[in-house]
Amino acid sequence: MDPTGNRRRLVFLGTPADAVLPLRALVDAGHDVALAVTQPDRRRGRGGALVPSPVKAAAVDLGVPVSHRVDDVLETGAELGVVVAFGRLVKPHVLDRIPMLNLHLSDLPRWRGAAPVERAILAGDSETAVCVMRLEEGLDTGPVHERRLMTIGADETAPELRARLVEAGTGMLLELLAGELGEPSPQVGAPTYAAKLEPADFALDWSRPAVDLHRIVRAGPGRAHTTFRDRRLNVHRTALTDPATGAASMAPGEVAGTPDGVLAGTGAGVLRLVDVQPEGKPVQEAGAWARGARLQPGDRLGE
Repeated sequence: MDPTGNRRRLVFLGTPADAVLPLRALVDAGHDVALAVTQPDRRRGRGGALVPSPVKAAAVDLGVPVSHRVDDVLETGAELGVVVAFGRLVKPHVLDRIPMLNLHLSDLPRWRGAAPVERAILAGDSETAVCVMRLEEGLDTGPVHERRLMTIGADETAPELRARLVEAGTGMLLELLAGELGEPSPQVGAPTYAAKLEPADFALDWSRPAVDLHRIVRAGPGRAHTTFRDRRLNVHRTALTDPATGAASMAPGEVAGTPDGVLAGTGAGVLRLVDVQPEGKPVQEAGAWARGARLQPGDRLGE
């Protein structure tokens, strides 16, 4: 519980699983969350059943009213809104009535937009940040109340990094709400934009360097994909190898099982496959996949 006793009447706007922790933390801290606004239910699975967003499911569990209309926040009497990965811009007439804080997972103004965590990894950034900013109509343009830098691990995947950022950001958010918000500081520097990633962005081109392919897998574990014997092979985890292993002469796409695991040649260096998912099968350790596939000399990925 908040030791200052500062409880606020809030509205919460969010959609994916990443936004559930902040929502639950706000309720647990004693804040009065009057309404959760989230994206409409979507049809998923083979049966096409309507499935609520993770935020809607959490809100129902917490007893928080739910809406899919942003304008409904205007009828709640809330003093402040909290936005976490909502997925839609909030119009000025709403922001004029209810100021909103946005939890954003980048070192603003670097990586404004839809995929800041993935873009930071793909660019090879060594660090990023989580920011609590004042929401404006523009795309992640608002001034920043609080910022916390965090190192990006050399093998850290986007889901792992995102979880750390959300946890840190949730703590920052609770600390801010416990006191006086004060005036935020304008963003400084040239902005870069984190455009949404498409499936083609996760296709593994084995003529590229190993370091680039490793970043693609880290940015989209399970979304990263190649082919093997004309069947899709999703790649969930990889590792860079030491050039001194003696396998540096492998051709791009050439794949081989070794006592140290499964190695794949690239345009520069060799990548070790750690976890893969053959088409129609569950995720498995790459060595088990290789044994089941009975790798032969000359086998290549991407074919």
